[in-house]
Amino acid sequence: MMERRPAGDPGPEHGSVGADRLGHTIKRAEQALISRKSRVLREFGLTVPQYAVLLLLSVSDGMSAAQLARECMVTPQTMATVLTNLDRSGLIERSLSPLHQKVTVNSISDEGRALVARADKAALHVEGGLAAEFTEAELSTFSDLLERAIAKLNSME
Repeated sequence: MMERRPAGDPGPEHGSVGADRLGHTIKRAEQALISRKSRVLREFGLTVPQYAVLLLLSVSDGMSAAQLARECMVTPQTMATVLTNLDRSGLIERSLSPLHQKVTVNSISDEGRALVARADKAALHVEGGLAAEFTEAELSTFSDLLERAIAKLNSME
């Protein structure tokens, strides 16, 4: 049963149900990181998903939309939109796979490679600023704890 609060009492931090739950804290941290990256990537005309695709393609020989969607943790529909916009902007090139006629291979263009190199510096600056808030030992522990959380959640049925 939910506790009733007096009018005007927001309850837990930020006034939302579950604000004191671990999942809520993790989501807030993720949203803060994505929000900050979104602001710095806007200078380059990129969204976070577009940046992620360009970064992946910059270190690959090409990837299908399905591969990119899995790696970027977005739906296939979202990835289709991201790829269409990157293609229209000339940041990627698309060609039919030599191995499968129904698969399109997405590759980064020279323009996309140059743009993502500049944008990555800005994104790394955000991550570096976050990392600077922790000692080396804390950062290592933080990373280990997050990896442990991921492993546990992935092992649950």
